[in-house]
Amino acid sequence: MMKKILTIFAIMFLIVGISGCNTNKEVKEENQKVVVTLDWTPNTNHTGLYTALDKGFYEEEGLDVEIIQPAGGTSEQLVAANQAQFGVSYQEGVTYARANGMPVVSIAAVIQHNTSGFASLASKNIKSPKDFEGKRYGGWGSEIENETIKELMEAYGGDYSKVEILTTGAVDFFASSEKNADFSWIFYGWDGIAAELKGIELNYINVADFDETFDFYTPVIITNEEITVNNKELAEKFMKATSRGYNFAIENPEEAGESLLKYAPELDSDLVYASQKWLADKYAGDEKVWGIQSFEVWDRYTEWLVERGLLEEKIETGKAFTNEFLLK
Repeated sequence: MMKKILTIFAIMFLIVGISGCNTNKEVKEENQKVVVTLDWTPNTNHTGLYTALDKGFYEEEGLDVEIIQPAGGTSEQLVAANQAQFGVSYQEGVTYARANGMPVVSIAAVIQHNTSGFASLASKNIKSPKDFEGKRYGGWGSEIENETIKELMEAYGGDYSKVEILTTGAVDFFASSEKNADFSWIFYGWDGIAAELKGIELNYINVADFDETFDFYTPVIITNEEITVNNKELAEKFMKATSRGYNFAIENPEEAGESLLKYAPELDSDLVYASQKWLADKYAGDEKVWGIQSFEVWDRYTEWLVERGLLEEKIETGKAFTNEFLLK
């Protein structure tokens, strides 16, 4: 009789165990799969995303987030084609995407003010845009780069025709500066901080300091316009967790750096920690809410693109970005 009772308990335990496993599986399967594509390799522009992933902020919102690097195509193309629900881009990237009919929308500014500019080794003696004369510029080969250099030089009495433009693409700034180019366009928060750690003296021209026109949003977080209209709940959940990630990075730069390194261990840890501390007060900048974007910034830069013949006509900036999912 005792043996029979034990057998019944064993069967009941097995049934409960299986039921429990199925319940856990069902809960896990309820988490919505979300793909986020970066603009480039992982760096401290992306720390808020990795922090939200590492700290479980996305999971708390019922999201199963995967962060990828674009293997083919740009982040704008992947998001527009619904191969990724969210991505990292730039204001100019979104502008051109929308001008070409791609339904992408910027939903947050990762950094409130532009922290990029033209850098060169101090030995090149490039201290102002006029000094670009007779020098080689190494870049991506875009017309925006060329026109920006041209405008800066014109303002300082330089002759743009005396600059040699090289398309160097994705090369290491320091290696390129030694062999190929005399100056390049960098994010100071990464290559500039790397130079400081290496003890390399740079001359740096921050484009936003030259003219507020160039104080545009770079980078930004984007999504497909269809999501902002028909799947607001997903956008709200994603941005709630992402905002928590970036706010955590603002308050705890070193710990946030650890989250980035957990998913990108190939990065130089000293650079990550130093860059994270440098960026901490720049993510939100002078705004109380991280990620906020303004019509003034979008309109100003879009108008410049039109004036310079880089854009046929002004896009409807009110559809290019939204703060809706930051203010929930």
